[in-house]
This record gives sequence, structure tokens and C-alpha cells, in this order.
Amino acid sequence: MTTARTATPSTARAINDRLALNLLLEQGPLTATELRDLTGLSRPTVADLLDRLQRTGLVALAGERGERRRGPNARVYALVASRAHIAAFDVRSGGVSLVVADLAGRALATAEVPVDGGGEPDTAARIVEALWEAARGAGVERLHTVAVGAPGLVDPATGRLVSTGDLPAWHGELFAALRELPHTEVILENEVNLAGRAEYRLGAARDRDTFVLMWLGHSVGAAVVIDGRLRRGFSGGTGEICFLPVPGTTALPSADSCEGGFHGLVGSAALCALARVHGLPADPADDAPAAEGAVRAALASLDGPGGAFLDELAGRIAIGAASVCVVLDPGCVVLGGEIGRAGGPELAGRVEARLAGLSPLRTEVRAGTAGGGAVLAGAVLTAGDAVRRDLFGEP
Repeated sequence: MTTARTATPSTARAINDRLALNLLLEQGPLTATELRDLTGLSRPTVADLLDRLQRTGLVALAGERGERRRGPNARVYALVASRAHIAAFDVRSGGVSLVVADLAGRALATAEVPVDGGGEPDTAARIVEALWEAARGAGVERLHTVAVGAPGLVDPATGRLVSTGDLPAWHGELFAALRELPHTEVILENEVNLAGRAEYRLGAARDRDTFVLMWLGHSVGAAVVIDGRLRRGFSGGTGEICFLPVPGTTALPSADSCEGGFHGLVGSAALCALARVHGLPADPADDAPAAEGAVRAALASLDGPGGAFLDELAGRIAIGAASVCVVLDPGCVVLGGEIGRAGGPELAGRVEARLAGLSPLRTEVRAGTAGGGAVLAGAVLTAGDAVRRDLFGEP
């Protein structure tokens, strides 16, 4: 016999508090009446939770509103965004971008720290100092959570970074230095996974619970979201499609190199070589920006060499996309990274057409819209989620 269980009063209060806090976070300041309408809770319940949340310092009276009602003005309540602060990092081989934000995810300060070559012995310390300079310049003395996006595998069991390539030593030194910050939770995540989170919450996949983000830049990778959850796999390697063996490359990938895999077909160096074959400018000495520039040049000459170049590029991308789709059947592929953003809907449409000829599974292909700051945006979302789990008591 199954015994029915009902929520205890304390559990019900916690659920109601989370509901109200999330509404204030998503919609901004609200009156008690608006909270009642949005939550379906009774007048006494809303009054009780507002009083409780004000005592905890998470909600404060933000003014009055009376333009639509007779009698006394309605009090307006707002989330106290300064209750906790977060930081987000996008770590690349050539330096870092960082942002300091409040509980609502509003950026308060940003900084860029370039790093030449393999870095110096004090590189990690210099980056941490830049973080504190940015934070203190915004009046922030403590960081609740720092989320870091970086290339490589993040072991789900340990949270440690495992390199799949030749990453500079200062990456590991920076992660260790950040973990020494007092009273601060540090979350390390693969950069493409963070970009996928941004596309899911803010960008091209907001209406999809299942999709794959294909990151097309200097190298290639993927973020896999299934049923609203980011999937990492046993060792954190879900989405490492740069190692995917595909036709069209001159060799096979190895455990130490992705050059013979999908990376060798659509990575920036391969893309630049393809552009030169079609008569488009692409400097091999600076392949990452040159690849993006070649795609933009192709869009400006669709009736000439640009159209043929995009067709061939779309065919290459579709090969990798088909391999992913016949295993996962995501229904939607988002093209992100510098190349995906540069190609936009024109490239996405050509990839979708080629993909339809390779796979029996109907798959929509969209251009990413989270922008060049997708990794940072995903890191801000990740850090904000961690803060809410702590302060709001979210599961």
C-alpha cells in the first residue's frame, strides 16, 4: 500500500519563496497583487513570503505604483541583486575575458587580460589581480561563485580539467589560484558547453529542450542538450567531435591529435585552405580571423566564388552533423563559434539542405544568436544558477 505524502509547511514555504524569487529575477519589480496573479497564491501567503524574504535581505521595497488604481499606491518589491556577486571567465590560449555581475546577472565590470606566448610565471596571479581590480572598482568585495569556461574536458566526478590538446601551463595555474579565493565556489566547465547553455537560455535554442550546438572556430566541438539537460558523458567528453573520424580527411585522428578527424575538415586552417582554392582571401599565418573573414567575403559574393565555397563548406559541416544526428536525433543543430556566427542563416540553410540528403532524420539547422560573448554569457548563467541554489534553496 502506498502512503500519500503532502508537503510540510516548511517545504511549502520554501517552494513558494523560490517561485516568488524567480519571478522577481525574471520579470523585475512586482507588486503583491502581481505576485498573487502570477503564482496563484493567496493574499496572506504572498504577504507572509514577502515579509520573510525582506527579513532575509533577498527582497526589498523598491517604491510604489499607483497609476492604474484608486486609493493608496501599491508597494513594489524587487530582488536585492547586490545580495551576492559572481564572476565569469572565458579562458583562451591568448588570454582571458572576465565579467563581474550581480545576482540578477547584470554586468558590473569587465576586463580583458591578454597573455603572450605560453605566459609568464606570474600570469595566473596577474589575472586574479585583474579580477579583484574589476570587482573592487564596482564596489564588490566578495565573490560568491566564479564560473570558468576553458577548452578541454572537465571530469564530472572531480571537476578537474583534462586537456585534449597542447594548452599552456598557466591555465592550470589559474584554476588553482581561483580555487584559493576565500569563501568562493569555483565552477570549471568546457567552453562549448557554456556556449550551449547560452544558446539554450538566451539564444537560438530557447524554444528547444533537445538540440546540439556545433561550435565552429579555430577548432570544432559540440554541446549536447537533451530534455533540457546538458550532457557531459562518463568522462566529460560528450561533444568532442573534433576527434570524429569522417571521410574527406587525409588521415585518422589519434588519442593525441584531432588533426585527422572532423577538425581537419572544418577547422579554421582547413577552412582557409578551402577559401584559397575558391579564390577567396585567407591568410594562412592568421587562420582563425582569416577563416571568419573568408566566410564574410563569401557572403558578399554569393553569385561568384562565394556561393561555391559556402556550398562546399556546408557539405563538410553536414558530414559531421549527420554523424551526430543519427546517434542523438536532436531535431535541431545550432551553428555557433566564429564561423557559425559569420555564416549566419545563409550557411545554416545550406547545411540543413545538405544534411537532409545525408540523414533520414528531420533536423533543423539554425545560426547561433548568443553572439561572440556566448561563453561568458553561459558562465554568468552557470554562476547565477549556483548562487540561486544556495540562496533560494533551489534543488
